[in-house]
Amino acid sequence: MNPGIDLQGSFIQALVQLGLPADVARLVWLPLPMVVMLLGATVGVLACVWLERKISAAAQQRIGPEFIGPLGALAPVADGLKLVLKEDIIPLKADPILFTLGPAIVVIPVFLSYLIVPFGQNLLITDLNIGVFLWIALSSIAPIGLLMAGYASNNKYSLIGGLRAAAQSISYEIPLALSVLAIVMMSNSLSTIDIVNQQAGYGILGWNIWRQPVGFLIFWIAALAECERLPFDLPEAEEELVAGYQTEYTGMKFGLFYLGSYVNLVLSALFVAVLYLGGWESPIPLGLISNWFGISETTPWLQIITATLGITMTLLKAYFLIFLAILLRWTVPRVRIDQLLDLGWKFLLPVGLVNLLLTAALKLTLPFAFGG
Repeated sequence: MNPGIDLQGSFIQALVQLGLPADVARLVWLPLPMVVMLLGATVGVLACVWLERKISAAAQQRIGPEFIGPLGALAPVADGLKLVLKEDIIPLKADPILFTLGPAIVVIPVFLSYLIVPFGQNLLITDLNIGVFLWIALSSIAPIGLLMAGYASNNKYSLIGGLRAAAQSISYEIPLALSVLAIVMMSNSLSTIDIVNQQAGYGILGWNIWRQPVGFLIFWIAALAECERLPFDLPEAEEELVAGYQTEYTGMKFGLFYLGSYVNLVLSALFVAVLYLGGWESPIPLGLISNWFGISETTPWLQIITATLGITMTLLKAYFLIFLAILLRWTVPRVRIDQLLDLGWKFLLPVGLVNLLLTAALKLTLPFAFGG
């Protein structure tokens, strides 16, 4: 079953019943998924920025923002408005075309990756049979934009930052892909829906983190490096490169880099929740609870509770991972560039390859436990 198609058909049918022609109903549907995706991702970024400020303040025994809205919740909105209203300056000797295209090439693939993120059983834009492969392919486009931005700025710090960003992304893209392939091998599918369904039935004991602990660690480390989070923020290390490839950017172009980094962090946390933490599945199976109390799973109010709980579980798991990422920022020192590359090529890559081969061997010998 394709939940995205079912959702599309239900929406179009509802508009037709209201009196709209079928062709008009389809035209109304076409931009709706993208608008919902953009709004949802933007709201997630605003929440993530607020969490970053409050958790960072708590780690440093400060209060953090509290006057701009309730508990400072509107501070990220003020930041966004400030960037929108700031003057957009292009350096005199910069390449204006590449300078403008760089931020867009970084942000657009990240937003497109949200197409395949399931927040619930029937709550995603499209359930592609090659969903995970699409995400890996899209994530490999962002380094081109980073390198383009660093080169086009005509600034030595920007160029070094762009080269570091490209080298870092390439180094950690391969271990990340190897860890994802192990999950795909266990699930016999590239669909994110099938991967979550493969973890269902046994509650927390059925989550992939218990069958792929090494893959989980590789994925999380590689995801932090892809997002350029501390201790892997070498491309924009303030003490060394001013702001790296972002040095010459102002206004909304800088805002796109800022937005892209947080959108990517939220996306990575959601993918960890989907691939390793059971997605929308709760630690205790709802089917088991309904059987205890003799409640039919087709009861309408139980279906509503199940859908709401699924969304809540996905967001809670993502929040926990974002909390860990923010906490690492204030507890782990930045690594050197040679240490960063050594970790990716000399440690994570061979360990990820061995983990994939072991998963293949265990899938053949223990098919019940490893998805045979």
